Amino acid sequence: MGTAPHASAETPTAGRVDWAPCAEQPEVECGALDLPVDWARPRGERFDLAVARRAATDPAKRLGVLVINPGGPGGSGVDFALEAHRFFSPAVLERFDVVGFDPRGVGRSHPVTCSTDLVLNGPSTRPTDRAGFEALAAHNRALAADCRARTGPLYDHADTLSVVRDVDALRRALGERKINYYGVSYGTLIGQQYAEEFGGNIRAMVLDSNMDHSLGTRRFYETEAVGAEDSFTEFVEWCDRTPSCALHGQDVAAVWDDLLARADRGELTVPGDPGRKLTADDLIGGAFSAFYGPDWAPLAEQLAALLAGGPSTAATAAAAAETTEYPFGAVFCQDWAIRVRDHRELAALIDRGNRLAPHLRGSPLAHQATAGCVGLPGRVNNPQHRLRIEDAPEILMTNALHDPATTYEWAVNAHRQSRDTTVLLTYEGWGHGVYGRSGCTTGAMDEYLISLRAPRDGARCPGVEPPAGPVAPLDARPSPAGPVPGLPGWLG
Repeated sequence: MGTAPHASAETPTAGRVDWAPCAEQPEVECGALDLPVDWARPRGERFDLAVARRAATDPAKRLGVLVINPGGPGGSGVDFALEAHRFFSPAVLERFDVVGFDPRGVGRSHPVTCSTDLVLNGPSTRPTDRAGFEALAAHNRALAADCRARTGPLYDHADTLSVVRDVDALRRALGERKINYYGVSYGTLIGQQYAEEFGGNIRAMVLDSNMDHSLGTRRFYETEAVGAEDSFTEFVEWCDRTPSCALHGQDVAAVWDDLLARADRGELTVPGDPGRKLTADDLIGGAFSAFYGPDWAPLAEQLAALLAGGPSTAATAAAAAETTEYPFGAVFCQDWAIRVRDHRELAALIDRGNRLAPHLRGSPLAHQATAGCVGLPGRVNNPQHRLRIEDAPEILMTNALHDPATTYEWAVNAHRQSRDTTVLLTYEGWGHGVYGRSGCTTGAMDEYLISLRAPRDGARCPGVEPPAGPVAPLDARPSPAGPVPGLPGWLG
């Protein structure tokens, strides 16, 4: 089992949520649950867990609550619940109270707050020598100290095992014997660990786009690099077969490599804004973000505009406030004992990432997350381990075959570790997040949530060619920053 203590007779009595209409949408109720910062000291400091509840549209058909999390780390479940009517099918909305919460350290739940200057202006995460590595380590320690000073004790208790205890306290406060759960991306780690700690309190659980919390530093870095390069290859192949692609008929990989080389030389600027240089990291981060949709058509148009030096919709930099909400590092670096010891080890990882993903230079998400933990203490609250689910009902896992963030190998491996309690449904398509992709994927998940009938293990849904623009159902999910501004995290 995980390292957090189990619920017991000594667990504090569940609190209550005083519900009131949400300011954003009065038809949704909002409230807060008073919880301990440190579950090992339940009578110590407290914080308010922000919660939102969208009532089942047909009370006569109500099956219970569906607790949801959109990933991140840093995604707001309150925002997700406010927009749930645009995401979940009417059949699900009829039968469940959709309950979202902002995990501790996020949004309305005592957010982790840091110096904007430190968040935005760190040294290179690809140092070329030992001095550069030490500068990165020193910056990360300074950033952590700043975030801790501004945030308080909760900074050191933002890990997912603490969130899991919060979820079960929420279950008790809602008066529910069992909950249903839908988590996507980093939200699947909450679900996986809830199933380990409180499996008997689950009615149904959908884990969409799975994390694999068993991986060490090297395999974490490698598997993410493979997934990122696969998404680039799929984009190139789509352009080759799609006449409407702005780069159709060209050698897309060669165009991309040329743009990267120009960015490396400082020759690439934002079209229409010649004073603003575009770096290779800007290009890679933008493409990687587009793969989540996947938003292939807009990406091709942007690359074509850069190639031609014509008009572009590239965003301009906004003025920064003194502080910014930045939960990613606090959560990830407490959930993963991913620590690179020295420049030599980091250089080897970077080289390996470049070889596995030459066009994206590894996975930008995995690299920035790994680099963001350099120099921090090796002991973490929630270290990696193989899934050990011993007392839970059948759980539905699902993943896209071509996912840039939670690579398909992660889902296969997490399922392999929990085969007695999970079934895996594969979407043979693209992008990050599976719900809403097709009638096949949505129907299978809805059927399971409502009737508890899961698809057979190993079932597959055909891929659906993405539309020219963003995939509409996925727009309902909020988009917090990942490990660096402008780069998404493990968010659905």
